Amino acid sequence: MANIQERKGKAGKVTYKVQVRKKGFPPQTRTFSRKTDARKWATSVEAAMEERRFRNLAEAKRRTVGELVDRYIENVLPKKPRSARSQKQQLLWWKDQLGPMTLADLSADLIVDCRDKLARRIVPSGKRISAASVNRYLAVLSHALSIAVREYRWLPDSPMRDVSKLQEPKGRVRFLSDGERERLLKACREYANPYLYVIVVLAISTGMRKGEIMTLTWDDVDLDKGTIILNDTKNKERRAIPLVGKAQELVSELRSKRSNESDLLFPGNKPERPLEIKKSWDHCLIQAGVENFRFHDLRHTAASYLAMNQATLPEIAGVLGHKTYEMVKRYSHLSEPHTADVVSRMNEKIFGEGEAG
Repeated sequence: MANIQERKGKAGKVTYKVQVRKKGFPPQTRTFSRKTDARKWATSVEAAMEERRFRNLAEAKRRTVGELVDRYIENVLPKKPRSARSQKQQLLWWKDQLGPMTLADLSADLIVDCRDKLARRIVPSGKRISAASVNRYLAVLSHALSIAVREYRWLPDSPMRDVSKLQEPKGRVRFLSDGERERLLKACREYANPYLYVIVVLAISTGMRKGEIMTLTWDDVDLDKGTIILNDTKNKERRAIPLVGKAQELVSELRSKRSNESDLLFPGNKPERPLEIKKSWDHCLIQAGVENFRFHDLRHTAASYLAMNQATLPEIAGVLGHKTYEMVKRYSHLSEPHTADVVSRMNEKIFGEGEAG
């Protein structure tokens, strides 16, 4: 629907701003000096939108969900190497549920039925699938449908607009106590694989993700400047990581013993592929008596230690590579003593120690 607003400039000149809004299309805006021209333009834009919607609806009646999944797997997933494997499995689940259905018949209530069915699934651990996992299934289908609307022109609009995600519990914060850290590092240092100790120290000192550490190449490391440059991150943004202290010392030692067979810091049996550490990691956890702990919790450990050492939330977000502060708010309670100290110093400076109101 078109909305025309009359506007007067400082010199008294009148113009007409037109905005056309239609579900499934980005808003279109232009300004004219004559109202007649504004109306003509609005009418032509609405007609063009309606024509495209009609064409897309006709396409939606002959294209199936299965066709969309196949095209997405073939053309889009190769550009997402980090998540391609898991997303392919998720997309194939949607294809199994809704594959023969035309895109025109795909509705929000059908997707909700599948969402709720998925939420009742029992995973190998014997528990129900997590809300976060269900939401990842929804996210990949949502992206596929958005591509169908914007790029393939197979749909006039995505039914995912009316589908809600499941409520997820608050993010887990599990970090190593001082005793756990000492025992775990000792177990890793004494383990037969010489890389494991370096990997764990790197994770604790930098907060890098497991995938980021295991795919590090020597081109990413600048020992002189004390930095690691991550070019392929989860957020698709280049990130510089400080490499200091014990971590820098260990990486430097690793460099001196480097074999020219691989560019990776931590190569596996095949030099071109990263080392697999699951068995050695699990062994060291048992050896150290550390329970209910995942490798990703080393990232939480790094963030928690930063918070306890008076780092601000923006500083923690910068280290971890988060675009917003939402993900790091879970560590805010760990900086409460520091926050109380800041407020105390402010009050003392303004009101004076022990001054009555």
